[in-house]
Amino acid sequence: MQPSNPLLQPWNTPYGLPPFDLIRTEHYAPALEVAMAEQVDEVEVIATSALPPTFANTIDAFDRCGASLSRVYSVFGNLTSNLTNEALQAVELEYSPKLAVHSQKFYLDSRLFARVDAVYNARHNSGLDEVQIRLVERLHLDFVLSGAKLDATKKARLAELVEQLSQKCTTFGQYVLADEDQTIIVFDSQADLAGLPTELIEAAAQCAKDHGHEGRWALTTSRSFVEPFLTRSSRRDLRKKVYDQFSARGEMHPERDTKPLIAQILKLRTEMAHIHGHQSFSDYALVSRMAKNPANVADLLGQVWPAALKRSREEQQLLLSVAKADGLTALEAWDWRYYAEKVRLRDYQLDDGEIKPYFTLDNMLQAMFYAAGRLYQVSFQEVTGTAPLYHPDARLFEMRRADGSLQGIFISDNYSRTGKHSGAWMSNYREQSEGVLPIVSNNNNFTQGKPGEPVLLSFDDVETLFHEFGHALHSLLSEVKYEGLSGTNVLQDFVELPSQLNEHWALAPEVLAKFAKHVDTGASIPPALVEKVRKARTFNMGWETVQYLGPALLDMALHSLGDANGFDAALFEREESQRLGVPSEIGLRHRLPHFQHLFTGEGYAAGYYVYMWAEVLEADVFSAFEEKGDLFDPVLSARLKLTLLSIGNSVDPAQAFRNFRGRDPQISALLKQRGLA
Repeated sequence: MQPSNPLLQPWNTPYGLPPFDLIRTEHYAPALEVAMAEQVDEVEVIATSALPPTFANTIDAFDRCGASLSRVYSVFGNLTSNLTNEALQAVELEYSPKLAVHSQKFYLDSRLFARVDAVYNARHNSGLDEVQIRLVERLHLDFVLSGAKLDATKKARLAELVEQLSQKCTTFGQYVLADEDQTIIVFDSQADLAGLPTELIEAAAQCAKDHGHEGRWALTTSRSFVEPFLTRSSRRDLRKKVYDQFSARGEMHPERDTKPLIAQILKLRTEMAHIHGHQSFSDYALVSRMAKNPANVADLLGQVWPAALKRSREEQQLLLSVAKADGLTALEAWDWRYYAEKVRLRDYQLDDGEIKPYFTLDNMLQAMFYAAGRLYQVSFQEVTGTAPLYHPDARLFEMRRADGSLQGIFISDNYSRTGKHSGAWMSNYREQSEGVLPIVSNNNNFTQGKPGEPVLLSFDDVETLFHEFGHALHSLLSEVKYEGLSGTNVLQDFVELPSQLNEHWALAPEVLAKFAKHVDTGASIPPALVEKVRKARTFNMGWETVQYLGPALLDMALHSLGDANGFDAALFEREESQRLGVPSEIGLRHRLPHFQHLFTGEGYAAGYYVYMWAEVLEADVFSAFEEKGDLFDPVLSARLKLTLLSIGNSVDPAQAFRNFRGRDPQISALLKQRGLA
């Protein structure tokens, strides 16, 4: 151990949190080296054991090894997403490939796999329980998909591919982040602010001040800035300017154009699939998902895409009828949000400016805690002054069971800032296992206004808050013996079920009555306004669905290519969008040059469809509460926790769904939920 390196010392901190106040960038590289070496030694003991392979000395031992590396990387990985800088990015660029190769070599170790394979072959007659068998089967599949059965030549090439992919995916993420952090759109006059709500103007003034443009107004290309601007700005020329900058992330500057990286990543992934005996990367990636194969994904998306296009064409005509009053004869992508807001205001009398005063961030945090408490018999209490965190924006909460015992630690980090990746996500600092409590964080990118003033959320923001908290609950509620099966370590097309499901409780009448209070008057949100929100939920859903499904279909087409030689990302995006019929006035929520889901790692590659797959599941789950007529029905919520949220991956997800619903999922609830039935 290095006594001066806090990452390698015991963390004598409250809850075993990382000692954020002591950790410096220069600590990461030596800590990662020491922790990797420790894991090599631990695996060597397993692989060279003279004892016959058993679940305990092979599977369980492998599941538990690498604890030091997990601890160090949890801090490193989280801070490269939340609070990065040039020095930390340099470490990330150097060590991401090293870490990928480090992990891969264990799965390619023939001695270790022989032991895993022996336990796998004897799993049904060696006295193992169902959870242990599940862990054996999942671990064995991980080894196979990582190349354990390949010959030595293919193993060597696969290790090279993994290293190269890690380096290129890390570079992709850094390029996009640089475009987001360094692209500042400055406005010089009050006329540039026409149509914008007060809170956005104040946030833009603060943004300008933060970036050295005191006395003016500015936006970054963060979605939390761009979408409100496109929705409210009456300056069509500036809407186009902002939209173009937002759309161009990842290709703004030749020196960090991501399109060549995309071609390289796709070529490497396709070669990886071929080495494993699959025609395309999508064939390879879906082996370990609920969908199983690209045909099943195509079947699901194909049922929704035509209905979404049809609805979007109807919406387009409706919006154009309003836009004609401004002299427009056709809509462009930078017009849709603006005129949709006008129609929403006209037809539903629903204005974001009327809604947002009822949704302060602090109240909505309490709302999501309350809903979770009612559903799952837990409570949340903020803890201040006892443990330094990595940034003043981060807040710490205890989650306790009904009997008062501590079940997990939750970190809430809600504001956008330089050095923080865009979007919203959940992550772990420590995963749950027997005797180990989870430490979970939610990371959002809401826009702060003036210091000390309440942050007001749109209802979309509220749903994002509840969505990410659904992921957090999935980890916090986990009650699984083995870390490899706990929390969100589930199949990729199941992982979004808890998050999307949790969004529904943002509109629960009881939750709104208690927490949707006007920021100035304290009055509860009027029932009539809530009803407007409900009625408007399926408004513009054709656009919403096309915006999501377009990238999902693009992802599957991209990763279904059997030959990636000579791939041209710009040409492919253009031609595939035309083939699919993506309306130009809607466009893609994620264009390939900044599609971080696909190109910053392998998790969502050939997997962006998972949100729709999981929505089929969650819509069907939520319909059980609707049928019951009680969103907090104690029997249903207890069954939900028992069968879906606390089990991690210890039960096959298809069977887990049947255990809750009593049958297989049906798509009808999703189509109804989106207003596409």
